[in-house]
Amino acid sequence: MTRSDRDEATTRPRLTGEKLTIQEFSQLAGTVGGYPYVKIVLDRAESVLHFIDSADGMLHVRYIACEILGMSIDELARGLDSFNDDVYRNPDRRFLLGTLALHTRGGADTQDPDGRAAGPFLSLETVDVDTMDRDMLRSFYHRVRHHVDPSLPLVLKPANHRQEEYVADIPENEIPRVLSHELYSTAAFVPLNAGEAHGRLRAYSSEEEYRADNEPLAWHDIVVMPRVPEDIPRVSGIIHTEHTTPLSHINVMASGWGIPNAVGIGAAERIDRAGLAGRWVRYRVEADGTDLHLEAAPPRPADERPAPAPRAERVTVDPPDLTPTPITPLTELRAGDHVRFGTKAANLGELTHLLQHGSSRWLGFYRVPRPPRDNLLRYLARQLGIPEDADDMELTTAAQRLVKEYAEVPRGVVLPFSLQQRFLDSSAQLRETLDRLDASLRDGTTDPSGLCREAQRLIRTTPLPDALRAELDRALDLHLYGAPVLVVRSSSNAEDLAGFSAAGLYESVAHVSGTDAVVDAVRKVWSSLLAPRAVLLRQQAGIPLDRCRMGVVVQEQVGATVGGVLVTCDPLSPRDFRSVYLNISPRSVIEVVNGEGAPLQYLCNTMEGGSRTVSLGTAATDLDAGTKALVGRLALISRLLQSHFSPDENYAAPVDIEWAIEGERISLLQLRPFRTAG
Repeated sequence: MTRSDRDEATTRPRLTGEKLTIQEFSQLAGTVGGYPYVKIVLDRAESVLHFIDSADGMLHVRYIACEILGMSIDELARGLDSFNDDVYRNPDRRFLLGTLALHTRGGADTQDPDGRAAGPFLSLETVDVDTMDRDMLRSFYHRVRHHVDPSLPLVLKPANHRQEEYVADIPENEIPRVLSHELYSTAAFVPLNAGEAHGRLRAYSSEEEYRADNEPLAWHDIVVMPRVPEDIPRVSGIIHTEHTTPLSHINVMASGWGIPNAVGIGAAERIDRAGLAGRWVRYRVEADGTDLHLEAAPPRPADERPAPAPRAERVTVDPPDLTPTPITPLTELRAGDHVRFGTKAANLGELTHLLQHGSSRWLGFYRVPRPPRDNLLRYLARQLGIPEDADDMELTTAAQRLVKEYAEVPRGVVLPFSLQQRFLDSSAQLRETLDRLDASLRDGTTDPSGLCREAQRLIRTTPLPDALRAELDRALDLHLYGAPVLVVRSSSNAEDLAGFSAAGLYESVAHVSGTDAVVDAVRKVWSSLLAPRAVLLRQQAGIPLDRCRMGVVVQEQVGATVGGVLVTCDPLSPRDFRSVYLNISPRSVIEVVNGEGAPLQYLCNTMEGGSRTVSLGTAATDLDAGTKALVGRLALISRLLQSHFSPDENYAAPVDIEWAIEGERISLLQLRPFRTAG
């Protein structure tokens, strides 16, 4: 079939009786997320099903407007919102829109969702914002089934949680289905961070094997492991051979480092067959690729191997303010206090202020033009449950009401940098050890690890001077009275920086009770600033030791039925401005960020609404409907917070939030920029 014949064939409706074959599917298909797909439109008025040439990514609405209704692009642009409402939300709509994606179930003893032998099958899915009801979904599936080669199994893939509920009581033998998380869990390749590397491949079958290796990882190494642990040094590339989450500490840091990172199921076997372990390779991850790329390559000369960041790329740190400052409640801190208390504490203080007093920037993200739309304010109004023509004052008031009704920051106090400095200055031995460590780092000829560990030991064992202990005791009594359990969190100035996220680098201590335990936890947090890995990574980033200080947040520890982490973007699809990506654990936030367990993964749409489960992780079941609804509110709140914390008027910089839910309340535990290499 020539290109001109193909264009003619695919802009003409396929009439009743025609069957889409696998060969025709391949001729029409584009690729997204590694899957071949073909977009389809059912014209109910004409009783015609259209299979669209999808190689160039033409949008459904453009095809309908230009190829079926004869509209111009300008006409479509002028009425895009109302056009979208008509095709996605109108209960009497003329058109039903969907996508057919091609998948393959492997293994001789497995079966596809139709109960047939393993092999290729098609999934039918609407867009996630489509409000098709149960009857529409049923009719749509059967109509498409009638026009697809019967030898190709076809399953329905519900596009959101609402659709999952609609089809739950339809017998599987009438409409076989597959859920998003079922496909994700079988994906052989997930690109976590695109990029290229030329390095030495270090493959391990387990974390235990990695720990037993006497040769440390180097800058020029590419590490392969089932799940790469969060405490590895900086390397040139990462390959996980089991599924993980983009929001684990190691994957967040890899993104900030700008190194290629991917999940490659079966990569270990491929490496073994090709004899690549221990050899130099070229490694490439493409955001829209279908597999990771590995090939043998000659070793790089020693003088061309990756090295710590050159001076022009070194990370800038604001000098810490060591002016004597009292232990201060979170309610009195604002964002600008990061130079005295650290970034984490300052952001928590700013959050506390917002919940009480609101923000003039709540609407920022939704005010930005998204051509051809002038803004997204009508979508925000829908999500807030107020009229679409609401003015700015009504929108701001409704946004503040939502945030204040559902969100809170647990009460707490913060120990400033100056208090840490007073403690360090109280011990001549500790001061002398820190001076030796600083000299060692400046000299750069000896391994500073021993001095790091000695400094940590001294910090953890040196008594807190009586005056400092009394000050801490008064602050706990005044601001945290009645709190049975506390959590003690790190808050450094050497974290959450452009080019240096420090995710998971410093200690936090949970389940703390009593002043003695708080003192021990505070010293542990202070000592984590000098952990060998933390010192090495900062040195590689060009952050001098004398610029680094540690504040400490002491907070009431809240209970939680679920907890997790979210980012106000889709890290696997950066151009998606609608979605907030959440990782959720029924056990603890720590399980999510440490990568110890596989969390539930959600995408929530903060424009049109709705959510879907990307992965169940190790959970046996999904969240209940009430918790899903609350998670949706959290996603919308996070988008409002992104607006307030945005560094500029583009409102495009995503934020990373740790959170916990108990009952109907959402506790916000941490907020920081979500930084990527781009």
